[in-house]
Amino acid sequence: MLLAVDAGNTNIVFALVATGAGGREIKARWRIATDPRRTADEYAVWLSQLLALEGFSRDDVEAVVISTVVPRALHNLQVLASKYFRTDALVAGRAPLEWGLALDVDEPQNLGADRAVNTIAAHALHPGDLIVIDFGTATTVDHSDYTGAYKGGIIAPGINLSLDALVNAAAKLPRIAIEAPVGPVSVIGRNTVDQMNIGIYWGYIAMIEGLVARMKQEVGRPVKVVATGGLATLFERHTDVFDAIEPDLTIQGLAIMWERVHIAA
Repeated sequence: MLLAVDAGNTNIVFALVATGAGGREIKARWRIATDPRRTADEYAVWLSQLLALEGFSRDDVEAVVISTVVPRALHNLQVLASKYFRTDALVAGRAPLEWGLALDVDEPQNLGADRAVNTIAAHALHPGDLIVIDFGTATTVDHSDYTGAYKGGIIAPGINLSLDALVNAAAKLPRIAIEAPVGPVSVIGRNTVDQMNIGIYWGYIAMIEGLVARMKQEVGRPVKVVATGGLATLFERHTDVFDAIEPDLTIQGLAIMWERVHIAA
Protein backbone atom coordinates (compact mmCIF):
# COMPACT_ATOMS: atom_id res chain seq x y z
CA MET A 1 0.00 0.00 0.00
CA LEU A 2 1.37 3.40 -1.05
CA LEU A 3 0.42 6.73 0.51
CA ALA A 4 0.62 9.31 -2.30
CA VAL A 5 0.59 12.96 -1.21
CA ASP A 6 -0.13 15.80 -3.63
CA ALA A 7 0.56 19.11 -1.85
CA GLY A 8 -0.96 21.97 -3.84
CA ASN A 9 -1.31 25.65 -3.07
CA THR A 10 -4.91 25.34 -1.86
CA ASN A 11 -5.30 21.70 -0.75
CA ILE A 12 -3.21 18.65 0.05
CA VAL A 13 -4.60 15.37 -1.23
CA PHE A 14 -3.65 12.12 0.50
CA ALA A 15 -4.48 8.92 -1.38
CA LEU A 16 -4.04 5.28 -0.41
CA VAL A 17 -3.00 3.36 -3.51
CA ALA A 18 -2.70 -0.41 -3.90
CA THR A 19 0.11 -1.09 -6.38
CA GLY A 20 1.52 -4.24 -7.90
CA ALA A 21 2.11 -6.17 -11.08
CA GLY A 22 -1.64 -6.37 -11.61
CA GLY A 23 -2.00 -2.58 -11.78
CA ARG A 24 -2.90 0.13 -9.32
CA GLU A 25 -6.10 1.02 -7.51
CA ILE A 26 -6.91 4.07 -5.40
CA LYS A 27 -8.51 2.68 -2.25
CA ALA A 28 -9.27 6.00 -0.54
CA ARG A 29 -8.48 9.69 -0.85
CA TRP A 30 -8.74 12.64 1.53
CA ARG A 31 -8.27 16.38 1.18
CA ILE A 32 -7.13 18.98 3.69
CA ALA A 33 -6.48 22.72 3.33
CA THR A 34 -2.83 23.52 2.72
CA ASP A 35 -1.20 25.13 5.75
CA PRO A 36 2.62 25.03 5.91
CA ARG A 37 2.40 25.51 9.69
CA ARG A 38 0.50 22.23 10.17
CA THR A 39 2.75 19.80 12.06
CA ALA A 40 3.40 16.12 11.41
CA ASP A 41 1.51 15.32 14.62
CA GLU A 42 -1.58 17.18 13.40
CA TYR A 43 -1.48 15.37 10.06
CA ALA A 44 -1.12 12.05 11.89
CA VAL A 45 -4.15 12.54 14.16
CA TRP A 46 -6.35 13.57 11.23
CA LEU A 47 -5.09 10.89 8.87
CA SER A 48 -5.21 8.05 11.41
CA GLN A 49 -8.90 8.68 12.01
CA LEU A 50 -9.67 8.78 8.30
CA LEU A 51 -7.73 5.58 7.65
CA ALA A 52 -9.74 3.87 10.38
CA LEU A 53 -13.03 5.08 8.92
CA GLU A 54 -12.09 3.37 5.63
CA GLY A 55 -11.05 0.14 7.40
CA PHE A 56 -7.29 0.73 7.23
CA SER A 57 -4.54 1.55 9.70
CA ARG A 58 -1.14 3.21 9.60
CA ASP A 59 0.43 -0.25 9.48
CA ASP A 60 -1.07 -0.79 6.03
CA VAL A 61 1.10 1.97 4.58
CA GLU A 62 4.42 0.61 3.31
CA ALA A 63 5.71 3.66 1.44
CA VAL A 64 5.07 7.39 1.11
CA VAL A 65 5.64 9.49 -2.01
CA ILE A 66 5.18 13.26 -2.16
CA SER A 67 4.70 15.86 -4.87
CA THR A 68 4.64 19.45 -3.66
CA VAL A 69 4.54 22.97 -5.04
CA VAL A 70 4.66 24.36 -1.49
CA PRO A 71 8.28 23.98 -0.28
CA ARG A 72 7.43 25.01 3.29
CA ALA A 73 4.98 22.11 3.62
CA LEU A 74 7.51 19.45 2.66
CA HIS A 75 9.42 19.08 5.93
CA ASN A 76 6.38 18.26 8.07
CA LEU A 77 5.13 15.77 5.47
CA GLN A 78 8.53 14.05 5.54
CA VAL A 79 8.40 13.94 9.35
CA LEU A 80 4.90 12.45 9.11
CA ALA A 81 6.28 9.63 6.95
CA SER A 82 9.28 8.87 9.14
CA LYS A 83 7.61 9.26 12.54
CA TYR A 84 4.21 7.71 11.94
CA PHE A 85 4.68 5.42 8.94
CA ARG A 86 8.29 4.39 9.70
CA THR A 87 9.49 5.07 6.17
CA ASP A 88 11.49 7.76 4.40
CA ALA A 89 9.22 9.63 2.01
CA LEU A 90 10.30 9.81 -1.61
CA VAL A 91 9.92 13.21 -3.24
CA ALA A 92 8.98 13.52 -6.90
CA GLY A 93 11.82 14.99 -8.90
CA ARG A 94 14.53 13.93 -6.43
CA ALA A 95 16.63 10.77 -6.55
CA PRO A 96 15.60 8.01 -6.87
CA LEU A 97 12.30 9.46 -8.15
CA GLU A 98 13.70 11.48 -11.04
CA TRP A 99 11.27 12.63 -13.71
CA GLY A 100 12.44 10.26 -16.40
CA LEU A 101 11.22 12.60 -19.14
CA ALA A 102 12.77 15.45 -21.11
CA LEU A 103 11.88 18.95 -19.87
CA ASP A 104 12.32 20.86 -23.12
CA VAL A 105 11.79 24.36 -21.73
CA ASP A 106 13.99 27.34 -20.88
CA GLU A 107 13.83 26.91 -17.08
CA PRO A 108 13.24 23.22 -16.32
CA GLN A 109 14.19 23.74 -12.68
CA ASN A 110 11.18 26.04 -12.24
CA LEU A 111 8.55 23.63 -13.56
CA GLY A 112 5.98 22.77 -10.90
CA ALA A 113 6.20 19.19 -9.66
CA ASP A 114 2.49 18.63 -10.25
CA ARG A 115 2.81 19.53 -13.92
CA ALA A 116 5.69 17.11 -14.46
CA VAL A 117 3.85 14.34 -12.59
CA ASN A 118 0.69 15.00 -14.61
CA THR A 119 2.68 14.70 -17.83
CA ILE A 120 4.10 11.34 -16.74
CA ALA A 121 0.66 10.00 -15.82
CA ALA A 122 -1.05 11.34 -18.93
CA HIS A 123 1.46 9.64 -21.23
CA ALA A 124 1.16 6.37 -19.35
CA LEU A 125 -2.60 6.49 -19.96
CA HIS A 126 -2.80 8.12 -23.41
CA PRO A 127 -0.33 7.84 -26.32
CA GLY A 128 0.65 10.63 -28.70
CA ASP A 129 0.83 14.41 -28.39
CA LEU A 130 -1.11 15.67 -25.39
CA ILE A 131 -2.50 18.83 -23.89
CA VAL A 132 -3.07 18.46 -20.15
CA ILE A 133 -5.36 20.99 -18.47
CA ASP A 134 -5.24 21.12 -14.67
CA PHE A 135 -7.97 23.13 -12.95
CA GLY A 136 -6.36 24.03 -9.63
CA THR A 137 -5.43 27.22 -7.78
CA ALA A 138 -3.99 28.18 -11.15
CA THR A 139 -5.31 26.74 -14.39
CA THR A 140 -2.40 25.25 -16.32
CA VAL A 141 -2.45 24.11 -19.94
CA ASP A 142 0.59 21.97 -20.79
CA HIS A 143 1.80 20.44 -24.03
CA SER A 144 3.90 17.27 -24.22
CA ASP A 145 4.84 15.58 -27.47
CA TYR A 146 4.48 11.98 -28.63
CA THR A 147 7.82 11.05 -27.03
CA GLY A 148 6.57 12.16 -23.61
CA ALA A 149 8.80 15.26 -23.52
CA TYR A 150 7.35 18.30 -21.77
CA LYS A 151 7.41 21.18 -24.28
CA GLY A 152 5.86 24.08 -22.36
CA GLY A 153 2.49 25.51 -21.49
CA ILE A 154 0.32 28.26 -20.08
CA ILE A 155 -0.46 29.49 -16.55
CA ALA A 156 -3.73 31.36 -15.96
CA PRO A 157 -5.55 32.32 -12.74
CA GLY A 158 -7.74 29.53 -11.43
CA ILE A 159 -11.48 30.01 -11.59
CA ASN A 160 -11.87 30.42 -7.81
CA LEU A 161 -8.97 32.85 -7.74
CA SER A 162 -10.64 34.91 -10.46
CA LEU A 163 -13.92 34.93 -8.57
CA ASP A 164 -12.18 35.97 -5.34
CA ALA A 165 -10.48 38.88 -7.13
CA LEU A 166 -13.79 40.02 -8.62
CA VAL A 167 -15.68 39.88 -5.32
CA ASN A 168 -12.88 41.51 -3.30
CA ALA A 169 -12.40 44.36 -5.75
CA ALA A 170 -16.08 45.19 -6.35
CA ALA A 171 -17.88 46.19 -3.17
CA LYS A 172 -21.44 45.47 -4.32
CA LEU A 173 -20.83 42.07 -5.91
CA PRO A 174 -21.86 39.06 -3.76
CA ARG A 175 -19.89 35.85 -3.31
CA ILE A 176 -21.48 33.16 -5.45
CA ALA A 177 -21.06 29.44 -6.00
CA ILE A 178 -19.71 28.54 -9.42
CA GLU A 179 -22.32 26.37 -11.09
CA ALA A 180 -22.88 24.84 -14.50
CA PRO A 181 -25.98 26.29 -16.20
CA VAL A 182 -29.17 24.23 -16.06
CA GLY A 183 -31.98 24.47 -18.56
CA PRO A 184 -31.81 26.70 -21.65
CA VAL A 185 -28.38 28.31 -22.05
CA SER A 186 -28.25 32.11 -22.20
CA VAL A 187 -25.30 34.45 -21.93
CA ILE A 188 -27.50 37.48 -21.27
CA GLY A 189 -27.94 37.61 -17.51
CA ARG A 190 -31.10 39.19 -16.07
CA ASN A 191 -29.73 39.77 -12.57
CA THR A 192 -26.38 40.31 -10.87
CA VAL A 193 -25.82 36.72 -9.74
CA ASP A 194 -26.67 35.29 -13.17
CA GLN A 195 -24.40 37.83 -14.85
CA MET A 196 -21.51 36.90 -12.57
CA ASN A 197 -22.03 33.18 -13.11
CA ILE A 198 -22.13 33.69 -16.88
CA GLY A 199 -18.98 35.79 -16.80
CA ILE A 200 -17.04 33.30 -14.73
CA TYR A 201 -18.38 30.03 -16.17
CA TRP A 202 -18.69 30.86 -19.86
CA GLY A 203 -15.65 33.11 -19.68
CA TYR A 204 -13.59 30.15 -18.51
CA ILE A 205 -14.95 27.85 -21.19
CA ALA A 206 -14.18 30.47 -23.85
CA MET A 207 -10.65 30.87 -22.47
CA ILE A 208 -9.95 27.13 -22.42
CA GLU A 209 -11.42 26.52 -25.87
CA GLY A 210 -9.48 29.45 -27.30
CA LEU A 211 -6.16 28.48 -25.73
CA VAL A 212 -6.50 24.83 -26.75
CA ALA A 213 -7.35 25.81 -30.33
CA ARG A 214 -4.30 28.07 -30.55
CA MET A 215 -2.04 25.44 -28.99
CA LYS A 216 -3.28 22.73 -31.37
CA GLN A 217 -2.64 25.05 -34.32
CA GLU A 218 0.90 25.68 -33.11
CA VAL A 219 1.65 21.99 -32.52
CA GLY A 220 0.42 21.10 -36.00
CA ARG A 221 -0.22 17.41 -35.24
CA PRO A 222 -3.21 15.52 -33.82
CA VAL A 223 -3.41 16.25 -30.09
CA LYS A 224 -5.47 14.63 -27.34
CA VAL A 225 -6.76 16.89 -24.56
CA VAL A 226 -6.74 15.46 -21.02
CA ALA A 227 -8.33 17.39 -18.14
CA THR A 228 -7.76 16.97 -14.42
CA GLY A 229 -8.40 18.85 -11.20
CA GLY A 230 -11.48 19.17 -9.05
CA LEU A 231 -13.35 21.51 -11.41
CA ALA A 232 -12.78 19.59 -14.66
CA THR A 233 -16.15 17.83 -14.49
CA LEU A 234 -17.90 21.19 -13.93
CA PHE A 235 -17.19 22.19 -17.54
CA GLU A 236 -17.60 18.80 -19.21
CA ARG A 237 -21.31 19.24 -19.93
CA HIS A 238 -20.91 22.41 -21.96
CA THR A 239 -17.76 21.92 -24.01
CA ASP A 240 -16.37 19.18 -26.22
CA VAL A 241 -12.78 20.37 -25.84
CA PHE A 242 -11.84 17.47 -23.51
CA ASP A 243 -11.04 14.06 -24.96
CA ALA A 244 -10.60 12.50 -21.50
CA ILE A 245 -11.01 13.49 -17.86
CA GLU A 246 -8.65 11.93 -15.33
CA PRO A 247 -9.61 13.24 -11.86
CA ASP A 248 -6.67 11.56 -10.09
CA LEU A 249 -3.93 12.28 -12.63
CA THR A 250 -1.34 13.54 -10.13
CA ILE A 251 -1.93 10.65 -7.74
CA GLN A 252 -1.68 8.20 -10.64
CA GLY A 253 1.57 9.84 -11.71
CA LEU A 254 3.07 9.49 -8.23
CA ALA A 255 2.13 5.82 -8.15
CA ILE A 256 3.62 5.29 -11.62
CA MET A 257 6.90 6.94 -10.58
CA TRP A 258 7.10 4.82 -7.44
CA GLU A 259 6.39 1.64 -9.42
CA ARG A 260 9.15 2.43 -11.90
CA VAL A 261 11.69 2.46 -9.07
CA HIS A 262 10.42 -0.38 -6.90
CA ILE A 263 8.37 -2.85 -8.92
CA ALA A 264 10.74 -2.73 -11.89
CA ALA A 265 13.62 -3.34 -9.49
